[in-house]
Formats: sequence, C-alpha cells, structure tokens
Amino acid sequence: MEIRIASTPERLGLSAAVHAAHLLNAAIAERGEARLLLSTGASQFEALAALVQQPVEWRRVTMFHLDEYVGLPETHIASFRKYLKERFISRVPLKEAFLVDGTAEGIARITEKVREAPIDVGLIGIGENAHIAFNDPPADLDTRDSYIIVNLDERCKRQQVGEGWFATVDEVPKQAVSMTVHQILQCRSILSIVPHAVKADAVYKALYAPQDAMTPAAWLRTHPDWTLYIDRCSAEKILAPGLQWA
Repeated sequence: MEIRIASTPERLGLSAAVHAAHLLNAAIAERGEARLLLSTGASQFEALAALVQQPVEWRRVTMFHLDEYVGLPETHIASFRKYLKERFISRVPLKEAFLVDGTAEGIARITEKVREAPIDVGLIGIGENAHIAFNDPPADLDTRDSYIIVNLDERCKRQQVGEGWFATVDEVPKQAVSMTVHQILQCRSILSIVPHAVKADAVYKALYAPQDAMTPAAWLRTHPDWTLYIDRCSAEKILAPGLQWA
C-alpha cells in the first residue's frame, strides 16, 4: 500500500493519471495490450481529464467499467455509460470498451470479457459510505461472481444527490449492477482517487476500519499493489493539524 497526497484535486488527478499511464504502457510493453477498469462520479473528473492527455497507445487498451444503475436510460445525466462515453471513450481511440447496461444480458456479456484475462489497472474510487463500486455496506464478500445486482443504501443515494446527478433521493434508482469486491481485488494494480472533504471519513475508514462487510473499502488494504490518492481535504482525518502545503 502507498498513500500519495496532493494539495488540490487537479494535482492529485494529474499524478494519478501519470501513474496509470505508466502502468498501462508497462503492460503493453510486456504483453502487447492492456486492460483498464474505470470508476465514475465527481471524484474522478480531474483524473480522467488528465488521463486522456497521457501518451498511451490507446489502440492497445481495452476498457471496462464498474457499475450502472438498473433501469436508468443512457440519456440520463447520471448514467455512467453516458459519463464514460463523454469523458473518456470519445476522447481516446480505444481497442474496445465494455460497459454495464443494467440488464441480465449485459451482465453476462461483460462478465465473459472481464474473465478473459486480469485487469492491469483499476481506478477504483471510494464512496462517502466507504463503498467500492456500488458495494454498499453490508457488502457481499462471499460471492465469486464478477457482477451482481445490489440495493443502494441511503448514504449512497444522498451522495448521488449531493454531486448533482439527481434532484432528490427519491429519484435515485433503488438498485444497481456492480462489480463485486472479489472481482475488483483481482486487478493487478489498483489506484484509488479520493479527493474532497466529503470523503475524509471514508478515507479514514479505508485505512483503519476493520475489514468486514460494513467497510468494503477496507479490503483494498489486502491488495498487493494499492495506491491511495488523496488531497489535503480528504486527508484531514489522517494528518496532523497545521500541516503546511505547497
């Protein structure tokens, strides 16, 4: 485990993007291709904007994504398929991109592709309730499926409203398709990009809470190559008061 701290989300995003690009290029040099797993949400804005600018042989990269609401059309502002197409897929010439569409057929299709080979780099955000993907507490830690349908908890729904994706909690879908904790941990390298003060409690829990179903992000500590990227705001519960920043 490694923790990297930046003074702003912009600096944090650039640092994580450079790291991700290095890992992708190393995979391409070794195996001729790379496999990338992406998160969505407001916390990933700066990193994705920087990543599309990195010198990567994108035509050798296959992209997967973590989760999607059940029953939400792609045209909705909160659709993660829409998010990734606008912020990433349309901006780099990928070899392939596989997205979750919330249907049984879609789950089967992306599961088959995910299991063809390990994911080289996973950009795995952490939610305000310490979820990873949409594995809200209590998370299913026993399943060995790659994707499952999950129920969203109240804290998760409030986060989606707070980030501006929905006007009210009642508008947030009750269920989502999510990559499982087990499958996330199969990535060769995991980079967690977690800026902003609203994530400070989740960062603390990811680093210090028990590894159980109530704190899915704590399981990232078991991964042999996990790097946590945080900014001065999301780091406030783990740093000494009065720390000076450049």
